[in-house]
Amino acid sequence: MKVKVSRKAHFNAAHRLYRKDWSDEKNDAVFGKCNNPNFHGHNYELVVSVLGEINPETGFVMDMKVLKELIRDMVEETLDHKNLNLEVPEFATLNPTAENIAVFIWNTLRPHIDEKHELEVLLYETPRNFVTFKG
Repeated sequence: MKVKVSRKAHFNAAHRLYRKDWSDEKNDAVFGKCNNPNFHGHNYELVVSVLGEINPETGFVMDMKVLKELIRDMVEETLDHKNLNLEVPEFATLNPTAENIAVFIWNTLRPHIDEKHELEVLLYETPRNFVTFKG
């Protein structure tokens, strides 16, 4: 029997969606207001879920304290109150869309979650726009 456990978190970050190899006109046409050269910010809401068998000794799928610390140390400390384009090396060449941020978070956490467990990242960029990545 598999059970999914989840931990909520949040971070605030600024970004600009654009491609250096495109003209200003094309960037504006594709990314609109998100292409603001002065950047813009979001209050991201994050749900990280781990799916797996319950450990008969502990009763846990995963110790939620460990998951909380991983999210804090590896995601919040890396992304919170940052300009993603300028301060997070992975986004120097990767457009920091919600999709790419969710994949980045998954890739960051995956090596620290037992490989027998499935990992899911749900990232809300706004209350109505969100992305799910399961690897």
